[in-house]
Amino acid sequence: MAFVLKNILAFFASAFLVVITLSALYIDIAWLQDGIKEMSATEIVQELMLAATVMLFLRYGSRPGEIRQGAVLIAGFFGCMLIREMDFLFDQIRHGAWVWFALLTALLSIGYCARKPVDTARQLARFMRHPAYGMMFSGLLCILVFSRLFGMHFLWQQLMQEGYDRLVKNMVEEGVEFFGYALCLSSTCWYFFAGAWARGKFADAPSGAVMQYQYDRHASSGGK
Repeated sequence: MAFVLKNILAFFASAFLVVITLSALYIDIAWLQDGIKEMSATEIVQELMLAATVMLFLRYGSRPGEIRQGAVLIAGFFGCMLIREMDFLFDQIRHGAWVWFALLTALLSIGYCARKPVDTARQLARFMRHPAYGMMFSGLLCILVFSRLFGMHFLWQQLMQEGYDRLVKNMVEEGVEFFGYALCLSSTCWYFFAGAWARGKFADAPSGAVMQYQYDRHASSGGK
């Protein structure tokens, strides 16, 4: 019963994030009527979602054991995405300066994990076996692939012909990308709080009990 209730609550929590994405788009289009600019509600909420994802993985990576190196690497990846989203701030230094900050973030996270490559690979494999990874995988597909292809200028120009409005294209593209960020944050929260629940349940158990519990859950689901 508790398992069913937790999954129902997880659904409503994820649905709430989706509502936030549509609300931000609605505020920009219907209330502010200023399109989707770099300082729009849409962009700000996207950046907050990315920042929350980064902070949760860094928090997870600060704990000994667990998926320490893997979490830092994932946080570095989303950190680079956050820097790219905030390129307008780095442009105050120099146009395109975000690239160097993203490169530095990538090098630091990769360098940290390169000291223990076997542990990093094992930890990433552990994360990928968790059901939350499927949601993150879908979110990244939305952000990095589908939103880019679906938002192609040529596609929308052919569709709308003389009535082409760039705002419509931008809204659809940002909406798909926004949904991807919501999926990634939902996935991160799922993994983070599922781990916290398992640690709480086995707080007084031997050190290998949590790992055994997670293994049993994985085996009972058919290894999926």
